[in-house]
Amino acid sequence: MRFTRNKNMTTMLEVAKRAGVSKATVSRVLSGNGYVSQETKDRVFQAIEESGYRPNLLARNLATKRTQTLGLVVTNTLYHGVYFSELLFNAARMTEEKGRQLILADGKHSAEEEREAIQYLLDMRCDAVIIYPRFLNVEELDALVEKCEQPIMVLNRRLRKNSSHSVWSDHKASCQEAVSQLIAKGHREIAFITGSLDSPTGVERLSGYRDALAQHGIAVRDALIAEGKWSPASGAAAVTQLLARGEPFTALVASNDDMAIGAIKQLHESGVATPGAVSVIGFDDVAIAPYIVPSLSSVRIPVTAMIQEIVSRLIFMLDGGEFKYQQTFSGELILRDSVIDGPHR
Repeated sequence: MRFTRNKNMTTMLEVAKRAGVSKATVSRVLSGNGYVSQETKDRVFQAIEESGYRPNLLARNLATKRTQTLGLVVTNTLYHGVYFSELLFNAARMTEEKGRQLILADGKHSAEEEREAIQYLLDMRCDAVIIYPRFLNVEELDALVEKCEQPIMVLNRRLRKNSSHSVWSDHKASCQEAVSQLIAKGHREIAFITGSLDSPTGVERLSGYRDALAQHGIAVRDALIAEGKWSPASGAAAVTQLLARGEPFTALVASNDDMAIGAIKQLHESGVATPGAVSVIGFDDVAIAPYIVPSLSSVRIPVTAMIQEIVSRLIFMLDGGEFKYQQTFSGELILRDSVIDGPHR
């Protein structure tokens, strides 16, 4: 398919004639470079509106060396679920509020494909790039920050050398707190459904579970740990495994709400009442959590605040301005009907 220029398309020169100014003045108004009186600006913008003029973005970008875009790399295996819907929605909204567009690149299924996605956004001349990594390690991400001309920010991973270029939630501490709350409420036999263990978040939450038990002098029993894959179906399958092992438990922590919801359904179908026999906690505090039966207790991860910090910091790097500097965002346990006191209270 070939695209041809509309014969009726307005040019910058025609806008200049309509506004009674020079072409150079129109250019200064559009680029924001150089002084132009407010009265002249108003005439130019009125001429643009009346004529339907659309600036040549390629020419503008070449002149300003800016594309007015931010890139975001997310692995496609993470797209499903409410958490990532919220992440993508707010990233796009906040980028637009700053007068830019968000370009999404798929990190797919490996470190090499994450590298290719990052390079694609750099080749597209995105003004800055946000990386939500799954496969790339911290050492490589630190090196990337140092060698790239464009500002790089890493979400949900703590960098060692360039910590100011990363924003993260302490998943280990959040999980440790959730399990400790169950222990304080009288639970000792606490089962755990992991996320995918090739995910740093999944590994950190499992570590938090183990540390909480150890902190309270409770032995970790592998029979009470089942691996999930972030989906409701995997949460249900994990409960089937746990029940088949015959190890009793009065509480269960799932590494995200999707798996917790699947777990509650499978407990119900197996004749195990929630919360009467098993209390349940999830992660992410998805919008539906208060509305299922029983309403789901969950650790709220402040993804919106994290994205706000990332975008604000990048705009600061690009254009100047101010932002509230914060790197670590703590999870907050929201207790609802799915948790009651345990037998050791």
